[in-house]
Amino acid sequence: MNPNIAITDKDSAGVVKILNALLAEEYVLYTKTRNYHWNVVGPQFNDLHKFFAEQYEALDDFIDEVAERARTLGGHSVATLVEFQEAARLKEHPGQYPAAEEMLDNLLADHETIIRQLRADGDAVASKYHDAGTNDFLIGLMEKHEKMAWMLRAFLEGKAPSRSR
Repeated sequence: MNPNIAITDKDSAGVVKILNALLAEEYVLYTKTRNYHWNVVGPQFNDLHKFFAEQYEALDDFIDEVAERARTLGGHSVATLVEFQEAARLKEHPGQYPAAEEMLDNLLADHETIIRQLRADGDAVASKYHDAGTNDFLIGLMEKHEKMAWMLRAFLEGKAPSRSR
């Protein structure tokens, strides 16, 4: 049954497509963060191991919220690894176990990519698809990613900028 919430089926489908792309991004970032949690080594091991755990736990919540937003609008959520990989713009790097500083830099770059996309997607859902609720949701999520990015930058403070940024 389609919801009767003053959003056309066409607009709702456009928003769900945006949400599913975001869901894939969040899942890739979650997986990368969890990988780094498991594989970090070095003098900051304890701090980074705990920090990465906090971040992937927050990302797990984001994943659920994004999927449920798509369902709220009457759509379906992508939910397989193949779908996530196909829809995500963020890329994984199988078999690579970078140094701790590069892990931080990689995660920061991914969060900033998501932040930029959330800004664009927020504008699109508001202006093109007339969905103020999802716009508000995306802006709130963007603010959470901005805070996570700030925390990653704090770990990297004073370090030379990486080539990936």
